Amino acid sequence: MTQILVIEDEERIASFIAKGLKGAGYACLIATTAREGFDAAIVADPDMIILDLGLPDEDGMALLARLRDSGVSVPVIILSARRSLDDTVAGLQGGADDYMGKPFGFDELLARVRLRLRPDNVAEATVIDHGDLVLDLRSRRMRVEGKEVDLSSREFALAETLMRHPRQVLTREQLLSQVWGYDFDPGSNVVDVYVRYLRGKIGAERIETVRGSGYRLMP
Repeated sequence: MTQILVIEDEERIASFIAKGLKGAGYACLIATTAREGFDAAIVADPDMIILDLGLPDEDGMALLARLRDSGVSVPVIILSARRSLDDTVAGLQGGADDYMGKPFGFDELLARVRLRLRPDNVAEATVIDHGDLVLDLRSRRMRVEGKEVDLSSREFALAETLMRHPRQVLTREQLLSQVWGYDFDPGSNVVDVYVRYLRGKIGAERIETVRGSGYRLMP
């Protein structure tokens, strides 16, 4: 199983990322300091590193330089509150493969993870289908029984999440984290609202409510 090392000192963010990655089928390690992150990168030999820059014991850029000097060549995605163009350029020139600012949406982070993990000679599938539902990730369009359905960006992200996990019960927390990002109100009913919107467009019978648990896409 593909393993991703998350080097992030904010427990809430690290836990959020780990839950989302595990839900997407990846194994995940968490390190909260540069020292822990360096040791984990050397010993565990992960397939990717997601790196925060504001670590308590060492700046993330310095850690990245040490990792590259030590022969760690796996893809690194910097995830930082430093959002300026100069910071982004410095991160990419310093050895990162990608750079994202905080706050962030998990769906975008997951897309970048998949892109960086994809072998150069293997094309990533751009179409997800489930029965008579077809989701085109490139054109951001959906077809239901052969007819195109107009979805908002959030509705599309919700449909994609459900279609990547058909027949699997996804909790409201999982859907919130993957579609809306980590900075959300756990008490919000936004998931229920958008499930209702999506049902209205693809058919209410296609998304089952599992009482006390969440939702799942039916066969």
